[in-house]
Amino acid sequence: MTAAQTPAAQTTAAQTAAARREPPPPALLAAALVALLVLSLLASIITGYVDLPAGTVLGTLLAGGSGDAALDLVVLEIRLPRALLGATVGGALGAAGAAMQGLLRNPLADPGIIGVSQCAALGAVATIYFGLAGASVWLLPAAGMAGAMLAAIAMQVLAGRDASVLTVILAGVAIGSIAWSLTSLAMNLSPNVWAVREIVFWLLGSLKDRSNTEILAAAPFVAAGLALIFSCGRGLEALALGEETAASLGVNLNALKARAILGVALAVGAAVSIAGSIAFVGLMVPHVMRPLVGQRPQPLLWASALAGAILVVAADIVTRAAPTNQELNLGVITALLGAPFFLTLILRSRRSVR
Repeated sequence: MTAAQTPAAQTTAAQTAAARREPPPPALLAAALVALLVLSLLASIITGYVDLPAGTVLGTLLAGGSGDAALDLVVLEIRLPRALLGATVGGALGAAGAAMQGLLRNPLADPGIIGVSQCAALGAVATIYFGLAGASVWLLPAAGMAGAMLAAIAMQVLAGRDASVLTVILAGVAIGSIAWSLTSLAMNLSPNVWAVREIVFWLLGSLKDRSNTEILAAAPFVAAGLALIFSCGRGLEALALGEETAASLGVNLNALKARAILGVALAVGAAVSIAGSIAFVGLMVPHVMRPLVGQRPQPLLWASALAGAILVVAADIVTRAAPTNQELNLGVITALLGAPFFLTLILRSRRSVR
């Protein structure tokens, strides 16, 4: 580089060099993400009101028990389900975010953009409002899933068969606004102050006091949703070239939209109905992973699923490790991370337009 080069030329050269950097091999990236996920799960099980030695925790996990009833209760019945549920929820939100950004071709898209998160929350809130949540542990996730599926069906009806991306976004925003209004109404009319507190706590998102039953309730729906999302990989890569190009390559756009939206509804609906509202994970994770996988939507789906799991587990560790008198809610931590990230994306998009 010569001294005669201007700062603008130097910046352009740096940007060009960065663009030419090859992303790491997929196998290496996958191995690194899996290793980070395993370490974050172990750290989550170790961390709590009483920190446990890593060797003791690892030995208990590998042996399926230690013989110490108190230790086994803490590790296997309390902390392990919480860590696994965090990975399940994070994987669902991360993959769903990548799918929605690819489907709508909008880097600011989020699972909540089609109203699934809001409607899943409404279903769960209605269960709490009418006092049904205590009747069975399965009612809360069932209501959340029903709300998510209702959102997907309503959006398809409102948008129509051959809806454009803009129409899909507008329909999702309308459905989400209605769901949030009804949720606020339920809180406002609730005669029981304890139910209101429970609803508010649940809307803030948390993995606290979850058990293996919650994992069994959410995992099948999340797995089905992720399977549908991953099956959209090739279609999303074709769609990235434009709807006309994708159609000319033989992609059934209506089937692709329906499959992606159903997958997002299943995965996000199950996650929200179990852990409450956890914002911005689906927005942040794909942007962090995109430089590592290139601009291809297909590898971004699985990378975002792994990274989302790591992010939620790590954020849950912060909720317990923060020096506060009471445990923070998981949704609060992700919102504190996500809001500045969202503003940064908006500023970048404004500069790129100029």
